[in-house]
Amino acid sequence: MSFPATLDDMFHHAVSDFFDPANPLGAVTYGVVFLFLAVFAGRVVKILARHGENHLSDLTALRFTTQLLRMLIYLIAFIIYSRMIPALKELGTTLLTGVSVAGVVIGIAAQSTLSNLVAGFSLVMYRPFHVGDEVQLTTPKGLTTGTVKSLSLGYTLLHDNKDDQEIIVPNSVMSSNVVILTKARGAKAAGTGIIQAVGQDKAASTQGR
Repeated sequence: MSFPATLDDMFHHAVSDFFDPANPLGAVTYGVVFLFLAVFAGRVVKILARHGENHLSDLTALRFTTQLLRMLIYLIAFIIYSRMIPALKELGTTLLTGVSVAGVVIGIAAQSTLSNLVAGFSLVMYRPFHVGDEVQLTTPKGLTTGTVKSLSLGYTLLHDNKDDQEIIVPNSVMSSNVVILTKARGAKAAGTGIIQAVGQDKAASTQGR
């Protein structure tokens, strides 16, 4: 009678350890669960964004917001996880004692990253250019013309049609430097439509005579 009872106690003890955040096994279990949920939520956001691309003409803000939401999902999942695990909670409390020195060091190290992020918000808000526009700016190669492919949290991706190269420009550069908009998105198609319309009018006028 004692043997089954012992197995039963061992089973309940193992299950309790498996779901106990204070136990290393439980901490790993919750870590896997939160990672899975974060990856799943990120995939859902990405799928919804791809579906939205078929219904939107301007993809600049959509792609920027998609990356921002995915980053926030992982950040929120980590914050909730760290608050549930006692060891991480105590570690965070310990780290707060040196937050003044660490904050200065991190602030200096992340200054360029934060400036690019803020500049990205500015570009999305004021929209001086859109995905698909052709812009001209000064790069280490000189004056370069490229097509805007995407706007991420830190960088703007351009495609140099002449040299067939990808140009990665920090958002702070795109926001603070002079950028010439040489061709707006859809301008070529609109111009072709005008030429076709003029040609049709001329043909109709000739037939009328």
